[in-house]
Amino acid sequence: MTTYPVEELGPDDDDGTMVENVETLAGHVVGRRVVDVEKGVSTPGRYEWSSPTVGTALVLDNGKRVVLADTDDCCAYTELQDVILNLDRIEHVITGVGTTDGYSVWHIYADLGDVVELKVGWSSGNPFYYGYGFDIAVVDA
Repeated sequence: MTTYPVEELGPDDDDGTMVENVETLAGHVVGRRVVDVEKGVSTPGRYEWSSPTVGTALVLDNGKRVVLADTDDCCAYTELQDVILNLDRIEHVITGVGTTDGYSVWHIYADLGDVVELKVGWSSGNPFYYGYGFDIAVVDA
């Protein structure tokens, strides 16, 4: 079974935002299968008063879309730079989400390897004055 050790970032690099993002994503995808990826999916804003966001959706086998929307706040940001799919090789249920390279590569994996690999660019900017981390939303089928 594929697993990734939990990465540790320095106290000046991350305030737990990236760790929480990975845990949130895992909470939505573990036990499901990814059947597609869609770009440009609109979601309601994170807060009642905020504007809608647009991001990349992982489409799950139950029809739900887990949307990762980039964020940008002055010198802090998080952006999904690339998505590498292995759906043609691995059609198994997701068992976990791990990271490598300082949370810049996210691995959504099953028992036979990575189902999806996400290349993520991010910076906490001037720690930790500005917001960063994906806005993650689930859109029902």
